[in-house]
Amino acid sequence: MSAIARRRLSPRIRAWLGGEWLVGRARLRDRRRLVAMILMGLAGGLVTTFLLARGELAGSDARAYWAGVRIWLDGGNPFSPPAPFLPFVYAPWTLTLFVPWALLPWDVAWFAWRGLNILLLIWSAHWAYQRRPLATGILLAFLAAPIAATLDTGNITFLLAMMIWGAYFVGPRMAGVLWALSTSLKWFPLLFLLILPPRARLWGVGALALSGILLLATWPQSLIHLDLALNLPRPFRIDLVLLIWGAVPWLWAQAWFWERDRGLLIGRWADGRSRAATARHDWRAWHSSGQAGAQARQGVEDRVRSFFGV
Repeated sequence: MSAIARRRLSPRIRAWLGGEWLVGRARLRDRRRLVAMILMGLAGGLVTTFLLARGELAGSDARAYWAGVRIWLDGGNPFSPPAPFLPFVYAPWTLTLFVPWALLPWDVAWFAWRGLNILLLIWSAHWAYQRRPLATGILLAFLAAPIAATLDTGNITFLLAMMIWGAYFVGPRMAGVLWALSTSLKWFPLLFLLILPPRARLWGVGALALSGILLLATWPQSLIHLDLALNLPRPFRIDLVLLIWGAVPWLWAQAWFWERDRGLLIGRWADGRSRAATARHDWRAWHSSGQAGAQARQGVEDRVRSFFGV
């Protein structure tokens, strides 16, 4: 910056720029941050190159959602659409979730869909980088191929991961609903029930039960959906690996994992082994008569109540 330009800036702006310059220099001296930035740059470059190479061929999965809703609104069968569209493979009641978006023209809908994915990716990557720079860089480099595949096809996987992500920041009721909604669309987020807060697990199971009722209410179409979900020939979906991203807020908050305190790790391991041994003992004694059986059943009940925050 020239001397004339510096004179035109207010003292406050000059102080801010000077502070940012010092912070930037300090970060460049931090090898972990430097490696993280290199990894994130490589991942971003690979994803961008892949998307530019695909061009107009992208969006096959998003187009299936868009066309499925329009075919359904016209009275057709979204599970067996005309060429060149892919079938809608999710639960019949979930068609209603896509209606506002699917009413847009395809070019606008695809731009909005991909744009939302990219904005959420940038925001979540920035959030993760601010807290664990090197871990974020390594994870994004590992997920570069799934990210590219998801942004290319427009599959809903990343949005489901962001639902799990969002469940970490909201109250128990909304967290449970977000988990249940993502699990209703794809069963793989079911595993993330374990990282939800206890009360959110209860709300999540209740919301998932409601989605089961909706599935039964549309049973003829649900049978077709289940057949497609299980038997539709598809290549290995590497985009499913992207669901790992949904666990980042929870994983980044586990201080015992990152501090590398040997005593703390040993304590966590011993506590886990003790809990597992107690659970096995109670399970074996479940059908026993007398006081031992009663204590075992009470122990199991207490653990279930604790798991669901009741």
